[in-house]
Amino acid sequence: MEKPRVILRKCDEYDTDVIAGIIRESVSDLKIEISGKIFIKPNVVSANRQYIHHSYTNPAVVEAMVRVLKEKGLSHITAGESGGYGVPSRLFFKESGYFDLAKRAGFKLVDLNEHPFVKEPLKKGVYHKEIMLSKFIKEADFKIWMPKLKYHIFASITNTLKLNVGILYHKERMLYHDHRIHDKIVDLLEAGYPDLIVSDAIDITYGFESAPYPVRLGALMISDHPLAADVAASYIMGYEPENVRHLSIASERGYGSLKLDDMILSGDIGIDVLRARPKGKTRLFQVLDELETPIKFFAGFAPETGRVCDGGCEGAVKGCLGTVEKRRPGSLKGAKKGAIVTGVYKGDVIMPDAPVLLIGTCTRVEGRLEAKKVYRVKGCPMGAKDLFIRIPMIFGMPSPMLDKRDALLFISNSVEKGFNILKNRMMSGR
Repeated sequence: MEKPRVILRKCDEYDTDVIAGIIRESVSDLKIEISGKIFIKPNVVSANRQYIHHSYTNPAVVEAMVRVLKEKGLSHITAGESGGYGVPSRLFFKESGYFDLAKRAGFKLVDLNEHPFVKEPLKKGVYHKEIMLSKFIKEADFKIWMPKLKYHIFASITNTLKLNVGILYHKERMLYHDHRIHDKIVDLLEAGYPDLIVSDAIDITYGFESAPYPVRLGALMISDHPLAADVAASYIMGYEPENVRHLSIASERGYGSLKLDDMILSGDIGIDVLRARPKGKTRLFQVLDELETPIKFFAGFAPETGRVCDGGCEGAVKGCLGTVEKRRPGSLKGAKKGAIVTGVYKGDVIMPDAPVLLIGTCTRVEGRLEAKKVYRVKGCPMGAKDLFIRIPMIFGMPSPMLDKRDALLFISNSVEKGFNILKNRMMSGR
């Protein structure tokens, strides 16, 4: 078998003409033939015109890809996403400018949750034995994944493989989204295996990936192999790929090598040059104890596992605090004293003059627990949105849920989503 290829190209600005030229040349270099029905999967996990501007694949990159496809005479082009859990993806499309892009560039843009699906069995799945797979993905002849390269609060990085969480309908998104999340990510690669990857690494981001901070890296990554693309990405972001759990699991399951020597790297900028460029505060929100705040954190294990529930309750805490801080900088530093506990914590939690919040159904303190008051939020798994009221209320921080503009947008887009689901079901005869 030929070695997988990863092309690294210098790209300093979000200039659609320049990006289209790079994609055009790279597709030719890869000798990839694109034909039939095309499905494009960008990352549009979240967006907010007021304070979340860099969490998503920049529309200029997708516009450039569509332009290259149309130059080849391809017209059956659909892009789709199932964004952050519990929020209509169409809201994120509007806030990020993707609806305007689709109209301008001439392609179909869909919230996957609003359209028909098929039950897709996963032969290699460890936890997901089948998923609800969008018909747009199932019926595509050629799949193009267009991730945004970012640091991630529990997955270390998010690029091609992690992008597949966005092919899941919201009904299934949180299944196994706990200490099993790294296996879950690899489960999805079977159904979400792209033919071409074009990663937006012009601006990478750090902090909570759904409400992050940007850093100009100035590159595009183009590849014909998802794991090879992510191995290169992990090196660029400062990680050894064997230390990125979902990449290590993917290699163990036979999806490819974690060694740079087992791929062909080319382009006009070196991986070592990109690795050496500043990346911002690379561990921001990855390690709760490093946050500048009077809140203390006690992380226990998922029951009977000996593993921190990084993709569940701990991840939800990181996501909540990351959103609160991004929306109102200084919120963490100005928070009230207290403690947050996740999982089965075997030590003592002594906070006699402050509140203690236990997050998650299984969470408990097996040592001494002393607090001015003990609160609990049940749930398993837990999403960041489930904490947007309780954590700010207990620790004296502003809640994103109390923003009138965002509340109205959520309600109006939820209604619109509901109407579209009914309409599409009627059209499909279901």
